[in-house]
Amino acid sequence: AYFYKGLFVAATVDGSLISRLTIIQELEKASGEDLLDSLIVKKLIQNEVNAKKIVVSDDEINGEIKRIEYQIMAQGSAIDAALAAQGMSMEDLEKQIILQKELEKLLAEKINVTDEEVSQYIEDNTISIPEGQEAMIIIQIKDELRNQKINAEADVLITALKSQANIRYFVNY
Repeated sequence: AYFYKGLFVAATVDGSLISRLTIIQELEKASGEDLLDSLIVKKLIQNEVNAKKIVVSDDEINGEIKRIEYQIMAQGSAIDAALAAQGMSMEDLEKQIILQKELEKLLAEKINVTDEEVSQYIEDNTISIPEGQEAMIIIQIKDELRNQKINAEADVLITALKSQANIRYFVNY
């Protein structure tokens, strides 16, 4: 019986029990609705990815991890320390990358950034580009515009998927 006590009891304070159920109930009160919505969104995206037979290769995952590692190293840190600071494991990061890449592939047709959009962005924001850094600055602007499009189109996709799905709630938060 002592071996399984961690399944039911989280801690004792001066002999008084704090059950895991109490912790779960408090967590649900604090963030149950947001977490449930996040899980529903992940499931909807996964269903769409499966329906469209979208696959993210190991090379894509490893390439993104290397890109992230490079960025973190450039800031003077290590990926393990950065992940620990976020409360994440390498496995969590890989899952996050897979979801992001799947979403990008779902939205591929809608997230292309044109040269005209880059020029308009530079003009609208009165950006002066130092000589010799044109290519690097344009890549950064394209990445920023692409990320903006991903976020906007992801919201549209998620709204559409939610409206088309048969979602039944058994718990109200």
